[in-house]
Amino acid sequence: MTAPAGVLVTDGLAKDYGDGFGLAPVDLTLGAGELVVLVGPNGAGKSTLIGLCAGLLEPTEGEVRAVGEPAGSLEARAATSYLPDAPVLYDDLSVFEHLEYVARLHGVDDWRPRADDLLERLDLAPRADDLPSRFSRGMRQKVSLALALVRPFDLLLVDEPFVGLDAPSQATLVELLLAAVAGGACALVSTHQLDLAEEASRCLGLRDGELVHDGPSSRQQVLALVTG
Repeated sequence: MTAPAGVLVTDGLAKDYGDGFGLAPVDLTLGAGELVVLVGPNGAGKSTLIGLCAGLLEPTEGEVRAVGEPAGSLEARAATSYLPDAPVLYDDLSVFEHLEYVARLHGVDDWRPRADDLLERLDLAPRADDLPSRFSRGMRQKVSLALALVRPFDLLLVDEPFVGLDAPSQATLVELLLAAVAGGACALVSTHQLDLAEEASRCLGLRDGELVHDGPSSRQQVLALVTG
């Protein structure tokens, strides 16, 4: 896939849940090769912004486009890989079968080498034939991560990916995200993880649904944004 300079663009994008803005109007342009972290205290609007960008929520105002197409359209979905905050897995498919299903769904014929690499790097290879529905929260999270990365994408949307992961797995996740943007993808990652924020090219800070920071940040600035 070839993405335009503005991989993700929002124009006055807002979401009102009826008791006030879950997300106040925001204008953003995120480009290819950018790793952008989205930080803020719980309830700041991070998941709302991710959901809007993924086309899972309808905006109250404004619009959002992924690779030049309306979020949620077939074209935008084909170019966007979304990793939700809670793994969504099938009860009757093994880890390996999940990877094959997602890869083939997105037209990847030579998917096996990528799948094998992800299984090895995420320490899932010994459990590849097992049903992830029986896994621990952390193991299911690693399966979900592998599914997000086994397919091609221009835009990667990730909501709190570090939950349940041990320290080595967190380090592997950072490496995989950096590799994705080095390959030209744009990644928007909602997180409380300060180590990832230090690796990011840009930090977006939300508070009470409003964008209060957009730019590079020190560890101390990110900590202040996370804690509110």
